[in-house]
Amino acid sequence: MALRWYTVVIDSHDIAALSRWWAETLDFRIIYEDEHEVAVIPRHASVDHIEEADAWARQPQGLVFVPVPEGKTVKNRLHIDLAPHTSQDRDAEIASLLQRGATLADVGQDPDVTWTVLRDPEGNEFCVLSARDR
Repeated sequence: MALRWYTVVIDSHDIAALSRWWAETLDFRIIYEDEHEVAVIPRHASVDHIEEADAWARQPQGLVFVPVPEGKTVKNRLHIDLAPHTSQDRDAEIASLLQRGATLADVGQDPDVTWTVLRDPEGNEFCVLSARDR
């Protein structure tokens, strides 16, 4: 039996603002919020109790934002990769992210890579990959 990848926890100064930024980016919804954490999940994910283990294991991952006092000082060791579908305009998606507060990032990637490295409004790196259909 394997454990379920349940969520990714993101350290943040402003958990309310950053969780909303990511929820909008991923079309997620906030399912829990207090001063210690904000949890967001995909809109299609269940918030109901799931009795059957296999059905529970198939639920998609969420994100949880927790407050930390320190600022980000080095490149993330783990990051999120986002991918547009082949029917989407990748450049328009990146432009939208930049307009909403993301910034371009240089983490040493070659200039001819097929992804774009960005930082969210608090400096966490993530990538937008080339369009794909799987």
